[in-house]
Order: sequence, then structure tokens, then C-alpha cells
Amino acid sequence: MKPPFPLRIFNKVGDQLPTQNQHWYSLRASGEADQRTIEVYVYGEIGAWGITANQFIRDLAALDDGVSPVVAAFNSIGGDLFDGLAIHNALSRLGERCTGRVDALAASAASVAVCGAHRVVVAENAMLMIHNPWTYASGDAEDLRKVATALDQALEVIIAAYKAKAPNIDEVELRRLVNAETWLTAREAVALGLADEVGDGVQIKACLGQGMVMQKYQHTPKALLDLLKEPTEPTEPVVNNPEPPAPGEDASALALLITQSCNQGGMSNLIEPLLATTKLMDEATVKAAITQAKSIRDLCVAARLPEFAVEFVQAGLDTSAVRARLFDKVVGKGGGFEIDNSLPQNEDPAPKVLAKQPDPNSIWAARRAAQSQTSKGARP
Repeated sequence: MKPPFPLRIFNKVGDQLPTQNQHWYSLRASGEADQRTIEVYVYGEIGAWGITANQFIRDLAALDDGVSPVVAAFNSIGGDLFDGLAIHNALSRLGERCTGRVDALAASAASVAVCGAHRVVVAENAMLMIHNPWTYASGDAEDLRKVATALDQALEVIIAAYKAKAPNIDEVELRRLVNAETWLTAREAVALGLADEVGDGVQIKACLGQGMVMQKYQHTPKALLDLLKEPTEPTEPVVNNPEPPAPGEDASALALLITQSCNQGGMSNLIEPLLATTKLMDEATVKAAITQAKSIRDLCVAARLPEFAVEFVQAGLDTSAVRARLFDKVVGKGGGFEIDNSLPQNEDPAPKVLAKQPDPNSIWAARRAAQSQTSKGARP
């Protein structure tokens, strides 16, 4: 599903668990003995920061005692489809113990994930968003046909996940809603069977960086877009072992610059490598790295090897080194074909072959001889 910078619409009211910078999810157990409850908060882009659903499932299993009720609260723009499906199946395996709760938004892959819960409660002023799977692609016509086939298959998986929650839903209508990118209110979700109950609504706030994401969708409700205009405090993304930024520099602002620039340039897969290689030192370093990363991405796409862009950016290669490596990889695809660009050896040049020029005297002599021979043969 759509992979842009995460929309974080989160609830700041009451005793909600705050969003953790290191993860797009948080878990905790509350209460004692028979009053114990496991609380899961998916408050971010599923699969972001290199943390997959595998880690989510391991952490949940480590906390789960097999009997305590589990409440999985969602407030997510979505993220990786297959991570969302893995969460869907993990919640489904919990059976009746699991309640899914949409605190503000469960969009895209998050809507798939929350539907794995046995019981789904959507806050009065929260929403679900369902849409077709979406991805980036590059390559020739055959490559793109394969991608289209994969997206068609992914759509069937999405439909199956929704139908598992709402077995009586009209499939034709469901497919129409998914294809149209539909934003469902709490009551609409209940009417379709994708939710079981409308919960109490709370005031929600928008987090810095949401506007760009929401504007990518075709039918984002105006109420959500209006929230983006309200000033909020940005959260600081995590960088793997970063060095301290230079005095006066704002690390979160530099991280946001990287994230927004990469998403606008269609290279969201380079966000993490840029965060790591620039170490958020200063604005000049970050801007130069973004420009360099775009050039590297363009070279890889032109060579039909876009999958190497992350590796080259992580390695800190310049464009000359990238061209050399891409050349080696492209030539290496030729089954042993090599280009010999060495200079020729110093050898004596072969003699030139010249065309023989016509000789009028020889031609005339040959003609006279032929005529004389003809005359002798004609005498009686």
C-alpha cells in the first residue's frame, strides 16, 4: 500500500500511551492477576524505520500469557501491506480475547490489520480508509505487466481480509468501495460489518508532516485536512547511532527535510540510508546528500537496476563510482560479453589494396587480336 511519510493523528487526551520514536507500535500490560490487560498501540506507519511485523509479533508473543484480553489501538496512515496482513493474522489468532480499536484513523494497511481483531470498535470521530494496493515500479513492458499481476493478487488478499471480518458483506460493493478509495465513518464501517461498535469520540490532533501524505490521496475528507493546519510539535525520528548535530541545528527538522524530499522525489526507500549516512550533521550536508541520492537513484533507474540505489547510498558512493559499478553489472548480464577498449598493438599496417586502373592500349590490342582471329576463321 501507499508508502509515503506516515500520518500520525494521535489522541493526547487522558492516559493514552505516547507515541514512541523508535517504533511504530508500543505494547504494555496493565493490571494484576485476573485483571491483567495487554494494550497494543499501532501509532505510526506500519513497517517504518526498518521494523517489520516480525518484531511486532515477537514482542506481542513475549507479553501474551494466553488468557489476558488484548486491546489493539490503531492510529495509522497504513504502510507495508504484507506487514499489515501479518498483524491481521496475529490478532485473528488471539480469538475472542482481542479487541481492535480505531482511535483516530486506520487507513490502508492499518485497516487490513485492525480487521483481524475479533471485535472492532471505531471512535465516533475516527475513520477507516480502504483502497487498492499501490506501489512504485520501473522496468520494461514485461516487468510492468508482472507488477500489475502482483497488484491484482494483492487486491484479492485485501478483499479476503475484509471478508473474513465481514463475511456477509456484498463483494461487488466491497470491491467498488476499495477501488474508489473510500473513507468510512465509524457508523459506515459498522453498517458494512468492518466494525462492530461505535465508540466515544475524542479530540484528535495532527502531527507535522501529514499534509503531503493526505494530499496524495484522492478523497481525503476536508475535516482531516483542516486538522493539518493546526500547529503541533514534531516528533524526532530515530537515527541509528547518530552523532550529535552541530550547535543550533534541529535534528528533527533535518530528518523531516530528508523524509519530505525523498517522498516528493519518489525515493522513500532512501530515507533510512540518508538518515544514517548524513547523521543529521547540518542542513548543508543533508541537502547535498539528498541531491546526491537523487542522482544515484536516477542512474540506477536508467540502468534498470533500481534495487541497487539503497546499497550505493549506504556505501556513500559518488556518481562516478555508481556509473562504474552499474556498467560492470550491466555488462555482467551479457553472459560473458566484454567490450575491448584497449589500444591496438604497434604493428606494420597491412598493404592497401588498390583497384586496377583501366589501360586503353591493352584494351585496344586485345580487341585487334580478337578481330584478326575472327577474320582467319572466316576464310574458305
